[in-house]
Amino acid sequence: MIAHLRSRIGRLRLIGLLEGSSLLLLLFVAVPMKYYWNDPMATRLLGPVHGVLFLLFIFNTLSVGVEQRWVFRRTTWKVLLACIIPFGTFYIDRRILARIKPQNDTL
Repeated sequence: MIAHLRSRIGRLRLIGLLEGSSLLLLLFVAVPMKYYWNDPMATRLLGPVHGVLFLLFIFNTLSVGVEQRWVFRRTTWKVLLACIIPFGTFYIDRRILARIKPQNDTL
């Protein structure tokens, strides 16, 4: 796991996992709690967390896209679109990100 944090692609994969999980929790746990049981506490807690992870995913995707010289029309837009579709980040991680060999950088 530490090896993943040493490369930008590894950090992007980790952020994608966290962002995708927060989206699923927000959609399938927090929102039903808010509207069916009149308990907005979960959306108040998860909403900002998901927002920060969403922005981190966007910025890291663009950073990795520049570093890896992705063609926007071929790869970058797919990765960016994945973060707004439930289960999208998990799919993109398996289909695109896991196949890219990480280059170690310095933190």
